[in-house]
Amino acid sequence: MKREDLRELHYITPIANLISILENGILSHKRAASIPHESVAMREIQDRREIKVVPGTRPLHDYVNLYICARNPMMYKRQSYHREICVIRVSPSVLDIPGTVISDQNASSNYARFGSAPDALHLVDKILVFADNWTNPYDQIDEWRHKSIKCAEVLVPDCVGPHYILGVYVSEAELLTKVSEMSSSISAEVNKALFFK
Repeated sequence: MKREDLRELHYITPIANLISILENGILSHKRAASIPHESVAMREIQDRREIKVVPGTRPLHDYVNLYICARNPMMYKRQSYHREICVIRVSPSVLDIPGTVISDQNASSNYARFGSAPDALHLVDKILVFADNWTNPYDQIDEWRHKSIKCAEVLVPDCVGPHYILGVYVSEAELLTKVSEMSSSISAEVNKALFFK
């Protein structure tokens, strides 16, 4: 993947968190623990992430995890909550924040490769990350591998400031009003495909 392939990065979160995020930015798991918020995280995944350390740097929970593509297995597992969640669009300029790391697949995977941003973008397989589907009825191992690659991440230390937020995606037109009532300053648009709708 090349830098010019990235128009935006994605952060999946409950719509209820938007006001806090627009004030405080997107916080790492560790920092968010100190403020009231809702979570869409899966407990078993967070247990894995809690003990993972990015090689040569910091614990995984010290980073904000941004997806390169939010149409991924995490969103698929949470699609029944589509009316409660949104995808925050984040500027790819976060790649220039010192200490930012790229993982070529889900960062909690035992097989993930990591590298410093933005140079490590070359580790990411653009075709597999942006593929609409990751299933393979003929090769279970290939499907597991592709499933993890779909969750390639950009890991930003501590916080992504509000000025990096470009807007939000929601799954239905009715949710545009909900977002605008929270903040008139953020642009929102419907992207059904991202939510598997």
